[in-house]
Amino acid sequence: MSADLLTVTQVMARLQVSRHTVYQLIRTRRLRSVLIGRCRRIPAVALAAYLREIGMDAGGDHGR
Repeated sequence: MSADLLTVTQVMARLQVSRHTVYQLIRTRRLRSVLIGRCRRIPAVALAAYLREIGMDAGGDHGR
């Protein structure tokens, strides 16, 4: 099940953006996340949905 939940650092690497940008996406509700205790996690399906929203698929072909 841990593969279904991503850390902020993993999302940063996949999107190639800063920590600030990931938290901004979470804050503006463009990227869904959950809190487990004090740990923020992003469901893999939420990241896939965000990539579809911006015109990219999770496979990495960047909408082409």
